[in-house]
Amino acid sequence: MLKIKFQRLKIIEQIAIVFFFAVVIPMSISGFIINNINQQSVRHQLRESAILITSMVSDEMDFLIQSNQMTLTQIADTLEFLPPNAQKQKYIKEVTKKYPHCDKISIVRSQKELEKITDNARLNQQPILTTQMKDGSFLVVTYSSNDANVKIFQSLAEDNRQIYIMDNNRHLIASHNFTPDVFKETIDMLPNSSEMIEDNPVIFGDEKNQPIVYLKQSNPDYTIIVRTTKGIAKKAIIDNRIKIILSVLATILATMIVIGFYMFYLYINVRQLFKAIMALSKGNYEHQIRLLKTSFTPYEIVFLAKEFNTMASEIHKSYLELKQKNKELKQLNEFRSNLIDTVSHELRTPLTSIQGYTSRLMRQDIVIDEETKQKSLRIIKEQSERLKRLIEDLLTIPDIEGMRLRTVNSNVWLPEVFEQSELLLRKHDGHEIIVNIDENFPQVIADKGRLEQVFVNLYENAVKYSYPETPITVDTKLKKGKAIITVKNKCDKIPPKKLATLFDKFVRLDDEMTRTTRGTGLGLFIVKGLVEAMGGTIKLSSDDEFGFCAAITLDLA
Repeated sequence: MLKIKFQRLKIIEQIAIVFFFAVVIPMSISGFIINNINQQSVRHQLRESAILITSMVSDEMDFLIQSNQMTLTQIADTLEFLPPNAQKQKYIKEVTKKYPHCDKISIVRSQKELEKITDNARLNQQPILTTQMKDGSFLVVTYSSNDANVKIFQSLAEDNRQIYIMDNNRHLIASHNFTPDVFKETIDMLPNSSEMIEDNPVIFGDEKNQPIVYLKQSNPDYTIIVRTTKGIAKKAIIDNRIKIILSVLATILATMIVIGFYMFYLYINVRQLFKAIMALSKGNYEHQIRLLKTSFTPYEIVFLAKEFNTMASEIHKSYLELKQKNKELKQLNEFRSNLIDTVSHELRTPLTSIQGYTSRLMRQDIVIDEETKQKSLRIIKEQSERLKRLIEDLLTIPDIEGMRLRTVNSNVWLPEVFEQSELLLRKHDGHEIIVNIDENFPQVIADKGRLEQVFVNLYENAVKYSYPETPITVDTKLKKGKAIITVKNKCDKIPPKKLATLFDKFVRLDDEMTRTTRGTGLGLFIVKGLVEAMGGTIKLSSDDEFGFCAAITLDLA
């Protein structure tokens, strides 16, 4: 079975599709409908205006005919009272001058002559009026076609429609905007005289946008034709159509611009969300969303970015805490490994010595002299004290790390501390301890037992790592109301990087591969913890003269 997989669209693609179906298509359909409605309305207006103009021209024509007929009747009545022919001709000349629109006034004696004048007037497109006088002759007035056009079409001077006035034989009497080709085309479309409706405007022809109207009058007998030109239809329909289309396009363009700005800000901010999520997925918990905030930025995105930043901050905080916990666990694991290593190195040797010498003393098969017994008991005691010290150091570590170490501070005389510490030192290994202190050196505030433990550890450390047969120097001085005690030995200069780690647990100057001395690596760690518990400070330094120098600062009593 064929499965169709639809690809998810991006936001900008979805907005474009929605814009096309929700804006472009509806507005195009609306424009089409409005254009058709407008076209129908304009067609109706063109028909109504053509009918109205036809009626106006008919009224002007009737008025002109009636006024001229009255003038003709007055002239005929006057001529009845002028029997001599000379007087009649003189009067006709005077009347012709008085009415400039009259081209010629004449008296015709026969019907045949009247027809001839009428035919000539039709050929010259000149309107004529005739009336029969009492003596049977005809009074004929021939008008100028231009003057007739001016009088009839004076109110329509600015109208571009083509208007034709014809007699019953369809000869042109007057016209407005006359064009021969169009006139011939219009006459061809005009119904036969027998089919024409009289006294009412009638629309004829096949052009929807160019209505043609005729009005046939029976008394007097003439026909008015009003034709709408292409220019009028174009201006009224096509121009309006173009305006509607342009309006729709302008509206769509303006909408596109507004939506474009919106999409621009939305896309930028959504991209910021994507980047933040990708950064978070790759473990960058410090990344924050920085929105481009404007009036176009939706509230939901601002709220989402704020909550995301808060969440990222909390995750970063938890990550740091977890990292710190992992570090602590790693340190704890290292502490465990170092502790096992220390126990395996430092506890095995004294236990082995104690066990060996104890077994030796307990043997019954040999005779042990008194000197050998005393030597064995002395070694057992030293190793027991060594075990005791090691256990005390191990038990002190949790108190120092948990800052639970308690000291009983009092006034302490330093010479006594130095002397007792030297006595507690297991081995000198040929190193002399030189103490430089004034007899009147003031007492310090400290825990005497703990302070002795501090100097024992410092002495042991100095003895272990000093050059053979070199002294261990202890200097004392006063500075700014405090006592400064310095323990120094002569050894290789300690690198600064190594020096900075000597206060850490299980750190030794010689590593596992080059170990030449015994020790747990806890001496300086415990020294620092004890000094700080007594309210003092300790600093380490190293130079070419003294490879190891520990300076302890204590408050004076």
